[in-house]
Amino acid sequence: MSGHSLSLAINGRERLLADRLIAFEPAAPERTETVAVVGLGYVGLPTACALHDATTQVVGFDISQQRLREIEAGEVDLPAEERRELAAALAGGGLALTSDPAALAAADAVIVCVPTPVDAARTPDLTALRAACRTVVAHARREQVIILTSTTYVGTTRQLLVEPLRELGLQVGEEVHVAFSPERIDPGNFDHVQRRTPRVVGGVTQRCARRAAEVVRRMTDQVYLVSSPEAAELTKLYENIFRAVNLALANEIADACSVLGLDPIEVTVAAGTKPYGFLGSFPGPGVGGHCIPCDPHYLLWQLGRRGLSAPLIEEAMRSIDRRPGRVVQRVVEMLGEAGIDHSGARVLLAGVSYKAGVRDLRESPALPILAGLRRLGIDVHYHDPLLPEIELPGGVRMTSEPEPRGRDWDVTVIHTVHPGADYGWARDCPRVLDATYQFDAVPHRRVL
Repeated sequence: MSGHSLSLAINGRERLLADRLIAFEPAAPERTETVAVVGLGYVGLPTACALHDATTQVVGFDISQQRLREIEAGEVDLPAEERRELAAALAGGGLALTSDPAALAAADAVIVCVPTPVDAARTPDLTALRAACRTVVAHARREQVIILTSTTYVGTTRQLLVEPLRELGLQVGEEVHVAFSPERIDPGNFDHVQRRTPRVVGGVTQRCARRAAEVVRRMTDQVYLVSSPEAAELTKLYENIFRAVNLALANEIADACSVLGLDPIEVTVAAGTKPYGFLGSFPGPGVGGHCIPCDPHYLLWQLGRRGLSAPLIEEAMRSIDRRPGRVVQRVVEMLGEAGIDHSGARVLLAGVSYKAGVRDLRESPALPILAGLRRLGIDVHYHDPLLPEIELPGGVRMTSEPEPRGRDWDVTVIHTVHPGADYGWARDCPRVLDATYQFDAVPHRRVL
C-alpha cells in the first residue's frame, strides 16, 4: 500500500469512528431502569455486576438452581473485589436472582448472555441460545429493549428474536427494540475492565440502536454503533478469528525458533517494539476458553453452507487443534531421550485451566493433553490450586495433587501458571517441559 493510500485509509477509519462512536460522561446514568440478565455464567454474572452500580434493579435469571446457589454463596470465579461487590448487591437487594422466567416481563431491558459452544463436529450448538430467546420472546412486552450478546453466526438476532417477536404482533423498532452487542469480557485481566472497554451495538433500526446504546452505556463509557445486528455479529466473529489466526502463527514462529535455537518470547517482544503494523501473541500449549477455539467455526459453518471456503481460517483452526498433540509428542521425546519407557512413566501437568488466574476449564488444551498421555499408558496427574477436581472427555475424573514433589515425576509439563501460586517444587523435577515458554524459574526447563 502506498503512503498516499495508507493516509486515505487512516483518515477514512477516523471519520467512521467519529461518526459512530458515542462517548458518554463518566458519571452514571439516572437509576431508572430494571435490567434482566439471562444466563449468569462467565459473561452474564460480570454483566449483572457491572449493571448494578448504574441501574435501579438487576434481575439475574438462570435455569440452573445449582448456579444460583453458587452465586448466593459467593462460590464464583470472580476477582475478590467483584465478589465483594456481588455480595453487597445481593445483600442490598439491588441484584435479585431467579429461575422464574415471568420476572423477565417486568424488566425494561433484557440482555441475553448464554453459552454458544460447538459440538464434537465443530458445528454451532445453539441449544441454550434458542431456549433463552424463546423464553425472552414469550415474556416480551411493549417498550422493552432486548439485547443479544452471545457470540453467534450472522443473522441469528433476526432469526431468534426479530422474527418471533413479529409473529407475536410486536413491531420491532416501534413497540419493542432489538439489538446485538457482543460481549467483551476478558476473564482475569484487570487491564480490560468493562468500563474502559468500548462496546459495539447494532440495532434492527436506528431507534433500536440508540435505545440499546442507552442500556449498554451503563457498563462502558464508549459505544460504537454499526448499521445492523448482522454487522455487529460479524464484528465479534472477526475479533476472535483474528486472535485465532494470530495464535496459530505465534505457535508456528515458536516452532521455527526451536529449530533455529532462538527464544520466541524475545523475538515476539522485539517485534512488538514496532509502533505500527504488528500485533503479536505469545505461543503456548494450545488455545482454550469459550471464544477462540469455538467462535471461528460459526463463520466457517455458515460459509460452508453457502459453498464458500476460508482456507486461512480453516488452517489456523486445524493448527490450533493439533497443538495439544505436539505437547504429548514432546513429553514422549523427553522420556525417550532419558531412556525412560513412556508406558508407566509418571508425568505431572502443572495448571489445567485455559488461562492463568481463572477456574475456567472450557476447551482447555490440558484436557486433550491429559487424555493423550493416558492413552499412551503414561501415569499422568495434575496440580492446579484453582481446580481441585476435573473430568476428562469420556467421564474420567481426576483430582489435583495438593502438594506435589518435583522428584516424584519423570516429566513436569508447565501448562498454566497461576498468579501467587508456589511452583518452587518444580525446580526439583529432573525434566521440565515449559509449554508456556515463560516459566524461567527452572533453569533446566525445555520448551516445545
